[in-house]
Amino acid sequence: MTHPETRECDIAAIGCGPFNLGLAALASTVRDLDVLVFDARPELTWHRGLMFDDAELQLSFLADLVTLVDPTHPLSFLAYLRDVDRIYAFYIREAFHPTRREYEAYLRWVAERLESLCFSHRVERVEWDEHAERFRLSVGRSDGTSLEVLAANLVLGIGTEPWLPSALRSLPPTRLLHAADYLHRRADIERARHVSVVGSGQSGAEVTLDLLQRNAAGGAAVSWLTRTRSFAPLDYTKLVLEMTTPAYVRYFHALPQPTKDRLVAEQWQHYKGISSELIARIHEQLYRRELDSGLLPVELRCGVTVEASGLETSGKIRLECRDRDSGATFEHHTELVVAATGYRERRPTFLAPIEELIGRDELGRYRVRLDHSVELADAVPARIFVANADLHSHGVAAPDLGVCAYRNATVINTVAGREVYRLPQRTAFTAFGVPSALVGAAARPGATPLVGNALTVMEP
Repeated sequence: MTHPETRECDIAAIGCGPFNLGLAALASTVRDLDVLVFDARPELTWHRGLMFDDAELQLSFLADLVTLVDPTHPLSFLAYLRDVDRIYAFYIREAFHPTRREYEAYLRWVAERLESLCFSHRVERVEWDEHAERFRLSVGRSDGTSLEVLAANLVLGIGTEPWLPSALRSLPPTRLLHAADYLHRRADIERARHVSVVGSGQSGAEVTLDLLQRNAAGGAAVSWLTRTRSFAPLDYTKLVLEMTTPAYVRYFHALPQPTKDRLVAEQWQHYKGISSELIARIHEQLYRRELDSGLLPVELRCGVTVEASGLETSGKIRLECRDRDSGATFEHHTELVVAATGYRERRPTFLAPIEELIGRDELGRYRVRLDHSVELADAVPARIFVANADLHSHGVAAPDLGVCAYRNATVINTVAGREVYRLPQRTAFTAFGVPSALVGAAARPGATPLVGNALTVMEP
């Protein structure tokens, strides 16, 4: 009987999206830290189903994998631009939000330079080895061979998966697609004479703009239905963006869980809205079509909940809808539905053997410490870190690529037991929570604190 190959490492990262790729990038310059990243896919890809040619990242190039904790790192976005000889073109372009295609090209450039990435490697099982005091991973390769890995720490970066509400699940797969697969289903879109987008957010808006452009060229009728009471913009104003900084994360993490849950629900517009530029482009497209005749109709409705769906004998899709303001119900008929209904956290089946060791709250969510490690049973002297599975514990910054480098540097410092990366301390002008006790003259009644002291108080 052939025994599987065995490897050991300090960190086994599962899933190779931007977060774990960034972890591998930062770890690549740390000599005494051995990191392996496993992904079942044969190569790195990023949101290919929504890779519109002109879609831009909603963040500055500074929010790459490394720059916000190490601007001199050899795997920065600027290093990528220099390597591909496009740095002057990017400078003269003066649009510091890269396109989505360019960001994926950067990710792939980084991946090509890392030996720690293991694609076509599926983690099938994770156990706790009491004798070795390490996690034992059973990993299957695409060639049929297997690998055993003993890891002192795990990082879960398996991401999210497309989610469909129950109201749409009765529709046949040929007549329903999630926005994540939009560009993969071009043939279905081109055949339909009426396409309805259900749900808003950036993805829903990008799909709608593409459908409007097709409509202007003689394509299908378009409907856009969303339960939000407006086609709301992302709130990316400067001081609101400070709520995606480490300063706000520290404040948020210390709040009672009911307060956190309420804030996440209230702050949806910080990460689920539509960019103002995209809203303007949609309106311009709508305005221009007024000059044309003979086009199939376009309909935009907000404040609408889709409560049920079905396929009629005529072949048409029937959506049973409710107007949220009046409570009135109506039927909407179409030929194809694009569900821009978001994503949900993946539940890793490979953790089943150690599930009883993992701390979860009453809703089944990880209990996550400030350093992004999950609370584990006392008998486990190791750590499991999570990436983008901590919205409930760390707030709206959790899915934001702007915290990628900071989070990964925190993980590396924690595992190494020393300050490998010096983390930024002053990340926000806003003071969150009640004032800390002031010192010296600023503590006296009626005294005006100096600006420097005020900034110190903001981030205790």
